[in-house]
Order: sequence, then C-alpha cells, then structure tokens
Amino acid sequence: MVSLQQKITAEGLGSALLLATVVGSGIMGERIAGGNEALALLGNTLSTGAILVVLIIMMGPISGAHFNPAVTLMFVLKRELRFDEAVAYVCAQIAGALLGVLIAHAMFDLPLAQLSSKLRPGLAQGFSECVATFGLILTILLTLKHRPGAVAMSVGLYITSAYWFTASTSFANPAVTIARAFTDTFSGIRLLDVPIFVASQLLGALFALFVVHILARAGHTEWPPDSDRHTKVIRIASIRQT
Repeated sequence: MVSLQQKITAEGLGSALLLATVVGSGIMGERIAGGNEALALLGNTLSTGAILVVLIIMMGPISGAHFNPAVTLMFVLKRELRFDEAVAYVCAQIAGALLGVLIAHAMFDLPLAQLSSKLRPGLAQGFSECVATFGLILTILLTLKHRPGAVAMSVGLYITSAYWFTASTSFANPAVTIARAFTDTFSGIRLLDVPIFVASQLLGALFALFVVHILARAGHTEWPPDSDRHTKVIRIASIRQT
C-alpha cells in the first residue's frame, strides 16, 4: 500500500525533474543553437518528451505520475482521487516545479531568483493552451482505458508533437506555467500572461473529460472506473514491462 506521503513525494520529485529538464534544455538549446530558435526549440522539445516517458514509468506505480494540476483535477472529478489528496498533489506539483527551476538555474550558473520577461500574450496563445491540454487529457484518459501500458510513451509523444503544432509550445500544465514565470530564459513566460494560460488549460481539461464521457457512453462501458484505478493499472503495466 502506497502512503499519501510517498505519493506527494513522487509528485514533487517528478515535477522538479520535469521543470529542471524543461528549463535546463531550453537554456542549453539557446546557448548552442547560435541564434537558431527552431534548433533551440527542437532540443527543448525532444528533451521534454523523453523525460516525461521516463518519469511516468518511474513514478506511475507510486502516485499515478500526474505532475500536473489539470490531470489531478480530472481524477478528482472522476472520483478516483479524494479532494484532500488532490490538494496535497497540487501543492507538491507547484513546489516541485519551482524547485526544478532553481535547479536548472544553479546548473547553468544563473541567478536563482528571476522573473520572466518573455511575452506570450493574446487569445490565440490562450486558445493554444486550451487545445494542448484538451489533447493531453484525452491522450491520458483514453490510453489508460484501452492501453494502460502505453501511457508513458503516448504522453511523451503527444507533448513532443504539441510543442510544434500549438502556437504556445504546449505548456498544458498549470504548475509548469507558474514555475516558468520565474525563469527569464528560453522557456519563460511573463507573469502577466500566466492567468490566461492556466484558465485555458483547465477549460481544455474539462472539455476533454466531457468528450471522454461521451465516448464512453457511446461504447456502453462503465465510467468512471473503480477508485484508484489509474494508479493500479499503471503499476500493473510497469510490473509487466520488467
């Protein structure tokens, strides 16, 4: 039986490693790309997609590997996660994400405390985040339902793709968005632009849950599944892979 303390530790650690990767690969990409933003973004993309696969495989059997308040919200609404557990998850995710930013700054010998000046304004950016998060939640929920062993790879590939087909480069995660406001590097976002990103992400997640519910009804399948099913199926899939 996995304790709540173990779950929130996994969520915090996973979020920290995710942000250290997102921000660190952005810094490295920008430094070695010689001013080529496409090349810098490619390095940032591949690194982020790869670490997501690793983190989900590692932490999935412990906490479900959310690392994302929007994902946590979905499992609360599906009655697979208690509200008090969700609050602990979200706090751990945000704290871990902020720690990951500090780790990235320290690794590249940058000032630890920063505020981003990178502009990401406008409705198009917000709509992009709505689309990005809709696709992410759809990927997670439908893959969990039909191919639970493929969740890690599916999420990693989706984010790798969404970096390039969305105008916002697919933050798709409120904790990631908040943390990236505190790095004035390639991956940053101006603090003023954070609210529309977060609101759009939550809206996209809710719409994805609605669509999945419609698809489940059309298929005459039980929905939502049993409590804690998302952690159990990931744990079983991970065992089978070893």
